[in-house]
Amino acid sequence: MLDAAFSRRGLTVLNNKVIVITGGAGLLGRSFCHAVAAHGGVAIVADLNLTGATAVAAQIEEAYPARAEAAELDITHKVSINGLIDYLHGKYGRIDAVVNNAYPRNPHFGRQFEDIEYADFCENMNMHVGGYFLVTQQFSRYFSKYGGGNIVNMASVYGVIAPRFDIYKGTAMTNSVEYAAIKSGIIHFSRYLAQYLKGKGIRINCLSLGGVLDNQPESFILAYQKYCNGKGMLNPQDACNSLLFLLSDASICVTGQNLIVDDGFTL
Repeated sequence: MLDAAFSRRGLTVLNNKVIVITGGAGLLGRSFCHAVAAHGGVAIVADLNLTGATAVAAQIEEAYPARAEAAELDITHKVSINGLIDYLHGKYGRIDAVVNNAYPRNPHFGRQFEDIEYADFCENMNMHVGGYFLVTQQFSRYFSKYGGGNIVNMASVYGVIAPRFDIYKGTAMTNSVEYAAIKSGIIHFSRYLAQYLKGKGIRINCLSLGGVLDNQPESFILAYQKYCNGKGMLNPQDACNSLLFLLSDASICVTGQNLIVDDGFTL
């Protein structure tokens, strides 16, 4: 366990690291923010939805005072990103890591391949891959200037393997082509930058999760589980220990990697 290893050295897992989690008010984001605060970091709950981010930060602060702060962030706008960087550096004097976890998409995201409009495909690619690009670009400039940092990009098992379309039978769900293009692109984008930024003290890795429980139909959950080792669909908490590993100094020599957490779904 990470906690045991660090307690022997008199440290917390994150040791007061200031960590920005984009999409921090969402399903995964709020679990990530809670985990960061619980393990000795300062969680910056960064979200376009400031009301949601403020609620998440307030909840965390009840249990872990001075360990969370809400921030409004639009990952597709450079001014918004740099405004947050300047504010955090001014307040804390440091930023240690950013987790690209936001999941921007337009109202038509997730249609069947034949029904997707070109403009919608491009908009979704621009918001998601483009947003991760912009956050990574601006934070890496900051990290290069101030001695290094850590970037974790949320990818997916469907950036690694082709969709298992059979598990969607009998439901209104599908795995969209935009999602496959986005998440596979993020994985290679991260490898590219890990190589490009070598020698600057910046680590970049991906975390690829299997399916996460979010009120999916029972038939889908059962069909999904047949491809797994036993548990099947993940809870948001299942991803937290792996994220903590990538954010902590326990992974100091890990860069350019894609850590898959999926209960064997991709095997």
